[in-house]
Amino acid sequence: MEKEKNLFLLINPADSVGVALQDLPAGTVCKTEVGEVTLLSDIPAGHKFALQDIPAGRDILKYGQPIGHASTDILQGEHVHTQNLKTNLQDLLTYTYTPNLDLIGRFSQAHADRFFDGYVRSNGSVGIRNEIWIIPTVGCVNTTATRMVEEAQKRWGHLVEGFHTFPHNMGCSQLGDDHATTQKILKGLINHPNAAGVLVLSLGCENNNLDSFLPVLGEYDPERVRFLVTQNVDDEYEAGLEQLQALAECASTMKREKVPASKLVLGFKCGGSDAFSGITANALCGRLTDKLVRQGGSSILTEVPEMFGAETLLMDRAVTPEVFDKVVRLINDYKAYFKKYGQTIYENPSPGNKKGGISSLEDKSLGCIQKGGLAPVVDVLDYGDPLRTQGLHLLNGSGNDQVSCTNLTASGAQIILFTTGRGNPFGAPVPTIKISSNSDLYRRKPHWIDYNAGELLEGKTFEEAENDLFDQILEVASGRQTMNEIHGYREISIFRDGVIL
Repeated sequence: MEKEKNLFLLINPADSVGVALQDLPAGTVCKTEVGEVTLLSDIPAGHKFALQDIPAGRDILKYGQPIGHASTDILQGEHVHTQNLKTNLQDLLTYTYTPNLDLIGRFSQAHADRFFDGYVRSNGSVGIRNEIWIIPTVGCVNTTATRMVEEAQKRWGHLVEGFHTFPHNMGCSQLGDDHATTQKILKGLINHPNAAGVLVLSLGCENNNLDSFLPVLGEYDPERVRFLVTQNVDDEYEAGLEQLQALAECASTMKREKVPASKLVLGFKCGGSDAFSGITANALCGRLTDKLVRQGGSSILTEVPEMFGAETLLMDRAVTPEVFDKVVRLINDYKAYFKKYGQTIYENPSPGNKKGGISSLEDKSLGCIQKGGLAPVVDVLDYGDPLRTQGLHLLNGSGNDQVSCTNLTASGAQIILFTTGRGNPFGAPVPTIKISSNSDLYRRKPHWIDYNAGELLEGKTFEEAENDLFDQILEVASGRQTMNEIHGYREISIFRDGVIL
């Protein structure tokens, strides 16, 4: 990544556009290796300008890849954005498996030399928090769960690292796949190792009643997971608090112990992206993915619509033809979901994205997948699927912040790294490390942001940032609280597709 006098970035030597590091007025002269570029119009920070004349129809390159084509002739120094750049993306595609064997081979052996202090559970999984969770099977008991948590925290909060519940509006009046998705997500939350104990709270008459849900949940540890059907008792609060006390007393005997970083599972999410997200915060997360995978750990990348236009870069890193086929199905099935509702597949960038300088879905996707680094793709997960192996995984799901973070948690991520250029206070049920792509956001929202990747635009090296943030991750895994925990931002949202009765 090259820069000239801190005016703009050239991400890849092959690029035909530069990215303004600050607001640049018309007439500004930007020096490049091949000459000077005089800006013909004002260029907002994060936006692109042409480094050369780009004829109509020619691909526009950023990250060394096409982010669309010029819809009109673009002059050198002209602002390049939605007014003169159009996507190249079309409909469902046929893909060929062309594995990058050299890249895959670089990650063939793990070297574990980093550790954290975690809670080793009876099934061998490792939690980074020792909390008690109430998981409602249906939205009708949300307030009941919230009141129980408030009282339990007063009485026994000193025994554990917190009582928490995660209200949602699902669990009843759902059909088919939606009903199954809700059950799988709740199963994943119940099995999450950050919860030392779980009270599954049911109403009794809901579609997702215990007779329906328990076969999906499968085997469980009765000392860790307890159940209460509120319609079956006279005083649900008394009965629930009795269960919570027992869970807390059992959890209080558990102690942190030194475990290797290979036991970590990191989830990655970007929300409220700007044009610097793919350059600073997401690229930094990619280095952390590679670092953790080399330690023998695992990471999960989701937001399938924000892979469109960059999917072949992930497909080429699939470790086997079978995994490649899974990635193809992941991409094309999500495109079919858009088509089923008559929606445009490639109109994904939000108004905030566009205001920040992202011009097309390719532009957004190429920045988004930076979080996956260069590690091989070892598997593809569906909603609520647990990890079956170690390494980089792709997870089915939308780009919606709440839904994505819920999916990542249900699949076992103990920490989520959430990058943002415009800011978002949302937090997942697990520690959510917010990483700003620019320093202005970090300065304005210190109560939202845990780490400032904007320093990469100000002289800090990627190696320095990688080491700093990985140290912070291990500190969080060992008990350091993130901003979402300190300020009580913990929410879930369960994906649904079909009819609500």
